[in-house]
Amino acid sequence: MSSLEELPAAASVLIEEAASEPIILFEGPMGAGKTTLIKELCRQLGVQENVSSPTFALVNEYEGKGGKLIYHFDFYRINDEREALDIGAPEYFESGNLCLIEWPSMIPNLLPEHYLLVELQPDAEGKERSLVIRKVEN
Repeated sequence: MSSLEELPAAASVLIEEAASEPIILFEGPMGAGKTTLIKELCRQLGVQENVSSPTFALVNEYEGKGGKLIYHFDFYRINDEREALDIGAPEYFESGNLCLIEWPSMIPNLLPEHYLLVELQPDAEGKERSLVIRKVEN
């Protein structure tokens, strides 16, 4: 994905991959486009409500087409993995529902064994992004 025009195509690829792997981790610096990509994913999945980063709530729940639940996490502001445990993060991850996780590096010991990793990196001007998607199996 190099520009916003390519965002829908990138989201479509992720949706195809998520059919077999419902846990998607989003890594990249602040402003890399993690939330923007998640908004497009949710739009394509039929979410009608406003999609925003759950920076303070840690998790937002959305309903997509056919009543499918989507969980959107943002662990940027946590100080300790116990905060993620307190909201039941592992139970969400094991639910079989789509889990979109921003800042997963904050909870390394709680990550599931299998997931998709999406790495976003802006260029020096912040106008274009590189996007790498890979499956991880620990």
